Amino acid sequence: MDDEGYLFFKDRTGDTFRWKGENVSTGEVEGVVSRCAGHKDVVVYGVEVPGAEGRAGMAAIIDDAGTLDLEQLYSSMTRSLPSYARPLFLRTVKQLEMTGTFKLKKVTIQKEGFDPTIIKDRLYFLDAKLKAYVPLTTDLYQAITAGKVRV
Repeated sequence: MDDEGYLFFKDRTGDTFRWKGENVSTGEVEGVVSRCAGHKDVVVYGVEVPGAEGRAGMAAIIDDAGTLDLEQLYSSMTRSLPSYARPLFLRTVKQLEMTGTFKLKKVTIQKEGFDPTIIKDRLYFLDAKLKAYVPLTTDLYQAITAGKVRV
């Protein structure tokens, strides 16, 4: 309710994000990424990239054994998702927090963004020129946030 007494309906936050002028459903992308990653648990969310409009897709994939095949994942996602829906950033984690109803929590990891100086998990960036996910180093992060690497 606002100051004048009007009620507003608000969409559920976190279920979609806008990137490259398109609305992206996190649930749909989670399903595809999970299938492409060998049915691992996945959460997808949008992260802000300085200088870019909207939010870029990021996927956190539970990979406790360290067996995620990034080449196969990229290849499968390229066939299954349009370019605007493919996660620009990946984060491999050993586990994720769950809600009381056994859904994976994404609020905390979404707030952390994609900064490798904050995040201790493995991070990857979708390099369009190399057509591959590459490790997200501090130098690459700084180049992305400075607008030197095109997203």
